[in-house]
Amino acid sequence: MPPTAPAQTSAQRRRKSSSARRDDEAPIIPILARKVREVEAKAQRGKLGPTNRVKFQVIAFLVREERARVKADTEVTDAARSELLKRLDGVATILAKTAARDTSLIQLLEVDQATSPVARRMRRDWLLESGAELPPDELIITDVAPASATVVPAALAERQVVPPQVEARREANPFLPPDLTARAPKETPRRRLDGWELMGPLYKAFETGAGGGSATMELPPVPEFDRLSPKNLEVMPHQSRFLEAVRHGHRSFLLADEPGLGKTAESVLAASVAGAYPLLAVVPNVVKMNWAREVERWTPQRRATVIHGDGENIDAFADIFIVNYEILDRHLSWLGDLGLKGMVVDEAHFIKNLSSQRSQNVLALASRIREQVRNPLMLALTGTPLINDVEDFDAIWRFLGWTSGEKPGPELMEKLDETGLTPADKAFYPEARNAVISMGIVRRKKKDVAADLPDKLIADLPVELDDEYGRSIRQAERELGERLAARYRRIIDARGDRGLAAGEIDADIVRLVASNELEESKAAGTGSENVFTMVRRIGQAKALLAADYAAQLQRSVGKVVFFAKHIDVMDAAEAHFAAAGLKTVSLRGDQTTTARQQAIDAFNSDPAVGIAVCSLTAAGVGVNMQASSNVVLAELSWTAAEQTQAIDRVHRIGQDEPVTAWRIIAAHTIDTKIAELIDSKQGLAARALDGEAVDPQSSDSVQLSALMHLTRQALGAD
Repeated sequence: MPPTAPAQTSAQRRRKSSSARRDDEAPIIPILARKVREVEAKAQRGKLGPTNRVKFQVIAFLVREERARVKADTEVTDAARSELLKRLDGVATILAKTAARDTSLIQLLEVDQATSPVARRMRRDWLLESGAELPPDELIITDVAPASATVVPAALAERQVVPPQVEARREANPFLPPDLTARAPKETPRRRLDGWELMGPLYKAFETGAGGGSATMELPPVPEFDRLSPKNLEVMPHQSRFLEAVRHGHRSFLLADEPGLGKTAESVLAASVAGAYPLLAVVPNVVKMNWAREVERWTPQRRATVIHGDGENIDAFADIFIVNYEILDRHLSWLGDLGLKGMVVDEAHFIKNLSSQRSQNVLALASRIREQVRNPLMLALTGTPLINDVEDFDAIWRFLGWTSGEKPGPELMEKLDETGLTPADKAFYPEARNAVISMGIVRRKKKDVAADLPDKLIADLPVELDDEYGRSIRQAERELGERLAARYRRIIDARGDRGLAAGEIDADIVRLVASNELEESKAAGTGSENVFTMVRRIGQAKALLAADYAAQLQRSVGKVVFFAKHIDVMDAAEAHFAAAGLKTVSLRGDQTTTARQQAIDAFNSDPAVGIAVCSLTAAGVGVNMQASSNVVLAELSWTAAEQTQAIDRVHRIGQDEPVTAWRIIAAHTIDTKIAELIDSKQGLAARALDGEAVDPQSSDSVQLSALMHLTRQALGAD
């Protein structure tokens, strides 16, 4: 037995010596083998970002290059050549398997050379690591001068529209005001880090959490006086600190606060502080109306216009233009020439896919603004900057002008250079992370600013039902109002006006008409067009918008409770969540007690469960879901108590964060009035319990009050 061990050790030494000789003959191969395994691992986790795509391209190019060198090297024996080619085939096989997993990589296998500066630097660094001697022209790699950004690609040229109001604005002021501020010199001095590939190390600095601590830039203290809040509103301390940074001259931010902390209000006020008008806000369709409302609330002296379709009805002289991602492509031309002084991208993770037309549209406009204006206000808002991979930062950093995608921008490069370190130094990574954060990353969580927030907040999100189904709902609502108004007029004509002044409405007759309609609606059920069927149709129309918002919210804050009144709305939402890859549980009225408790336990304890889809009536009581602090109310209740009970499923003992309830409200429909009535009923409850006088009419049901509103509206009184 004793002789065996030395024999094995000797064999191992021989194999190691043989491997070392082969590596001496082709020292680049072990480097390629290591790099290709890194790319393969990323691809298996679905995290193949821009840097790893470049790495894939360079590996493929160097495999071909090394194969040709090995075949042509006359000093290599046939046996060694066969072994080296076999090892290169192994690298090529992993490349092919990775490309089969992500077919977008196939085109990179066909590239004959590493053409981009980043790819050429990567190739140079690997060859130098292998000990290769390179000619001087391969050691010094210069960047190609950036071409002027084309806002409208040729493929979209025919889709461009110019709303008539925009033409009027151009005629009123055909020249953009000149930007007379000093420009930075175009040629920057060479820096110590110019020869280094830096994007990979920057991503690594965030991926490893180098340096630790919250990714929030240092913000100024809360100012002594609040000079920004309009009447009856108050800027919260954490918002004030952000706005002070804008006041001090900072102009580009990745505002990554959790939902519910007032990012929209902060952005609106930041534009006011910076004087960044006209401002463009690119937002998801579901929050377009909310943006317009927030502009009116926080900066009432400014005008906002929401762009729909081809923009026929926009106010071209507005201060803030609000457009959703889906229609931005047809408005690129005139927006690019408008002279924008700032741009906000809400839910900025929507642009993470650089190959999508949506991302290209946003980045082209951002580049255009920076060409026209020195130091514009650029805000990227998202509670979820990273979804799949740390390289999801790429598009956001490009939008903000911090990087070009291939290398850091001048300001960030200067910060990195000031560290005195290189990526070869371990201490570089925490310093690099801090440098990027100081460019304008602001990230606060609810628990960080809990003292600033109310313990329970109801936030309304108005959405516009601008499709054919939505228009049919508004038409049906008008017809119902006209029917009620016709009944009112018949009664007045039959009995006489009895001294009513011109334009005066008899409130008792309005209540009588509404009461009769309500009784008929209850008797008819769903068989005719009435207030109940109308509200149900509104819920169906809002279903996907509400579900989409809940999905976005879940990615930002974790667990979300989604409430709906009708089963078909719950079904539509669950199908949307499943398509988005979100795991859900459901609480419905037809469940057994055991199934119901299992769903509650799974939501509270299973990290994989992201959303609980709940019936507003069946899950409104006896349910504890404090694992979440965010509720989405896809449909409104007919009673304030029912809404309160739903929200209190998460706002209860054991909840250690402020709770936010997001009500999805269909703008320009009876939904808006119902929300207003529910709020008034909550106020009534408080007044009654406090012993204050109560208006007798406030005892009317929400249904009756809503019908009375429709009647008065059709009569021209509301």
